[in-house]
Amino acid sequence: MSFDGKYNVTIQTPMGAQQGTLELKQSGDDLTGSMIAGSGESAEIKNGKVNGDSASWDVDISSPMPMTLSFEATKAGDNLGGSVTLGAFGQSTFEGVPA
Repeated sequence: MSFDGKYNVTIQTPMGAQQGTLELKQSGDDLTGSMIAGSGESAEIKNGKVNGDSASWDVDISSPMPMTLSFEATKAGDNLGGSVTLGAFGQSTFEGVPA
């Protein structure tokens, strides 16, 4: 199962649902790519790893405040879903569908 692809992502946050686009490229167990927020801010993913049908990665954002978003995802069919740690704001959920 490959995580390669472009996904429309919705992250549940204390400020409401936030939309973005996630582009992932898998090479073995390494995962690279980028995430573009609804505001247009773009960030490279880092620490990307794949383990079977699950993956994890981090994204550093600067808006609305600087923090690291840490994702834990599983893939079901073409869709992604899982949890995301929102810096000091705790854990929430996200989902992604093919773009």
